[in-house]
Amino acid sequence: MTYKMLEHTADVRMIVQGDSLEELFSDAVFGMMEILQPQIDGQKQAIQRTIALQAADTTALLVDFLNEVLFSAHVNKEMYDKVIFKTLLPQSLEAILKGFATKSFGNDIKAVTYHEADVKKTEDGTWETMIVFDI
Repeated sequence: MTYKMLEHTADVRMIVQGDSLEELFSDAVFGMMEILQPQIDGQKQAIQRTIALQAADTTALLVDFLNEVLFSAHVNKEMYDKVIFKTLLPQSLEAILKGFATKSFGNDIKAVTYHEADVKKTEDGTWETMIVFDI
């Protein structure tokens, strides 16, 4: 489906919805990349990273996944525009991130928080959660 930025007094707050868990997790990454505003040089140097995680539940898995993606983006100076899930279960995942090297970011995110996060399936079958980014 999509993601939408919401106003928050001290942080950036985003609601994410998807027709599947894969779409929810992917759109959360894309929304986070939009907040970071990566600055790409004229040449797009393609990259690929793999992340594998286990967590207590699906909400923790999403927050931990986003924090791992954020860490990788900062440390490796990369932005990601494609997520491929080799596995995505309620408590574990293995994902391939694809994207490009970046020279810098226009904004900084310190962390993805658990505040207000609650991955759930709605009555119409859509997956959704709120994510608050500490900036």
